[in-house]
Amino acid sequence: MKLIDKYIIKKFLGTFFFSMALIILIVVVFDISEKIDDFIDKQAPLKAIIFDFYFNFIPYFVNLFSPLFTFIAVIFFTSKMATRTEIVAILSSGISYRRLLFPYMLSATIIAILSLYLNNFVIPNATKKRIAFEDKYVRNEFHNSSKNIHLQTSPGSYVYMERFSTEENTGYKFSIEKFKDGKLYYKLISENIKWDSLKSRWTINNYYIRFINEMDEFIKKGTKLDTTLSFTSKEFGRKDNTIETKDFYELNRYIDSERLKGADNIELYEIEKYRRIAFPFATFILTLIGVSLASRKVRGGVGMHIGLGILISFTFIMFMQITTTFAASGLVSPLVAVWIPNFLFSILAIYLLKIAQK
Repeated sequence: MKLIDKYIIKKFLGTFFFSMALIILIVVVFDISEKIDDFIDKQAPLKAIIFDFYFNFIPYFVNLFSPLFTFIAVIFFTSKMATRTEIVAILSSGISYRRLLFPYMLSATIIAILSLYLNNFVIPNATKKRIAFEDKYVRNEFHNSSKNIHLQTSPGSYVYMERFSTEENTGYKFSIEKFKDGKLYYKLISENIKWDSLKSRWTINNYYIRFINEMDEFIKKGTKLDTTLSFTSKEFGRKDNTIETKDFYELNRYIDSERLKGADNIELYEIEKYRRIAFPFATFILTLIGVSLASRKVRGGVGMHIGLGILISFTFIMFMQITTTFAASGLVSPLVAVWIPNFLFSILAIYLLKIAQK
């Protein structure tokens, strides 16, 4: 590694983390001013505000805007180097343009690996604590408004509830149906089913069970039945950001579980899964675009480069939102939708590299 490599890496990472620290400080100040009434009304402890909420909010924010601030950092310091004719001096010394990209890509690799790790392991655990804090001190009490709930608990086994009350931990008009070779052989119907949090099991009240064997049928009735099922009352709690609280391995298991249950919104979970990998990869693409644009000395200097950089960054984010919307509606595969922006902007990066001043 040459002295120029260390110089560029120091400038790249230094600008990135400094700009990120400034924007985090501004966002935290605005967020406190917005939530201060909730903190006071619900008597949130200062320690919990700092360590349970904001310490767990910062990694989420850093990762969310890391490609954008990577791009801005590259544009900013490279444009200043170009304005001071440093880029011309480096290239005139015999260093090729491709060799000049080495410290940029090394810095982008550090940021991408950090983003990948945050995405899949750090942020999910931090989000659990942040959401727990919000549920207690910020958001109002959750009420489940779902009606006609259907679940597939295992192959051939289906559960139905007319509604579920989170306040009472009780499901009403409950039934279980089990099929074998496409034929119904077991059906349980009850007035309600209640979750016992102390015993971690369900209590089925006023039930009757039909056992069906070809033409024979046997009926069993009862007033109370304690049993364990493959789901708990948490299944019907607040669903906001549920997938964001799961790390890489938990998310894969969760997708398999929801697919088994026949859930309708599998695409949303798969989008989150693929986005966690595609988003860090965008760091490389935006770095290449940033270097290609900012290494040329133009009229307008840094301001012109930063303006163009912000426009491209927000165009990338807009593309990401549009394609994921198509995936959520089932029009496009989640894997394809998440990677389309990276593919399109990779073409742009290659084109800009070819016409960059060398």
